Amino acid sequence: MGRNNYFQFKQFKIIQEKSAMKVGTDGALLGAWVNIAETKNILDVGAGTGLIALMLAQRSTAKVVGIEIELNAAEEAGENVQSSPWEERVSIENVAFQDFKNSCNNKFDLIVSNPPFFSNSYKNEIKNRAIARHNDLLSFSELISGALNLLKEKGRLAVILPNIAGNEFIELAKQKGLFLARLTEVKPNSKKESNRFLMEFTKENLIPAINNLEIYLEDGSDYTDSYKELTRDFYLKF
Repeated sequence: MGRNNYFQFKQFKIIQEKSAMKVGTDGALLGAWVNIAETKNILDVGAGTGLIALMLAQRSTAKVVGIEIELNAAEEAGENVQSSPWEERVSIENVAFQDFKNSCNNKFDLIVSNPPFFSNSYKNEIKNRAIARHNDLLSFSELISGALNLLKEKGRLAVILPNIAGNEFIELAKQKGLFLARLTEVKPNSKKESNRFLMEFTKENLIPAINNLEIYLEDGSDYTDSYKELTRDFYLKF
């Protein structure tokens, strides 16, 4: 196994030989940032390697269901769950979100997703990676509508997206009845504009809490204290 085919965290390992989308900053940010207070049932839409599902299992006592449409990724996520300390609380299903929504009888306290965000751009020639990056198979509209049906009345939907796609998502969610409750604008450093939105939505229309997170110091010599604090339960380097 090559050195890039797994990622070791403090309490679990992610094997990523089969999954098209490898461990990345977006998934790690969402898994560390999302509010898990009073969550008993969590749904991870587009589970990929199982990273976010396992991060949330580490942070909570909730039961976590991860769904993944791409078979190779779903199989690998299942293997990562089986080798983790939380096998009894985490399950992975190889199913499309649309089919899961129609057959699921449960309601969730929290739904998380690091969703595909390229709507009309060039498709990657590698099919599995294209599925992971493009939203043809799961549009923002479908994700929001499905979340509305699957969330408990006080439930929350949390996603991470690039800014432009994030603003589109916020407006579409508002039209459908999910309202931005919390927003963290992620900046590479203090001198650069934000390039990612960490967002949390609820069915209740509240004034959103908004803040910033910078990943690197201005000179690029190290990570910021805020980023270290957010992710130190997971990354070996912190």
